[in-house]
Amino acid sequence: MGRDKVENEELIRYAWPQDVWFHVDKLSSAHVYLRMPEEMTWDAIPEALLIDCAQLVKANSIEGNKKDNLTIIYTPGDNLKKTGDMAVGQVSFHNDKRVKRVHVPSRENPIVNRLNKTKVEREVDHEQERVDRLKQESAVKRAAANERRKAEQELAKARETEKAARSYDALFNVEEDPDVPRKYGRELEEDFM
Repeated sequence: MGRDKVENEELIRYAWPQDVWFHVDKLSSAHVYLRMPEEMTWDAIPEALLIDCAQLVKANSIEGNKKDNLTIIYTPGDNLKKTGDMAVGQVSFHNDKRVKRVHVPSRENPIVNRLNKTKVEREVDHEQERVDRLKQESAVKRAAANERRKAEQELAKARETEKAARSYDALFNVEEDPDVPRKYGRELEEDFM
């Protein structure tokens, strides 16, 4: 969660594609990011988690905290669009169809208090997190490519041995025994008859 609009700017710049961005619609508020597990999609967020994020955004909006019946918008981090002419902390969207809304009728203090009790503040090096994530993703891709290459090599080798087994090329190649002396010229002709 961003503390102010300058920190929100950093969060926009370093958002991961699987992050989900939450904000109070049409009011100033903190940007809240939900880092999704790899196997979960942004449009299948559990209802309880969605309510927690919406309450957190509402509680961290100066205007929104005082109002009831708010709309909270959320979208994947890769749908956020930032252009140079926008104000600090302001965003738009690449695709408006990928923006979902959730209605918050009023502030629910038990949820906000529970979230504030478990709040942990720490300094985050967003650039280093991005570098680490990219390294990890490329390592996974390299490992998958190596596995695929090994499987292709094994398949090619199996096909080659099968082709050699079916081939008639080696049919008349008789391997000679090195212990048996070779016959030349007259010796061969004498054995013929």
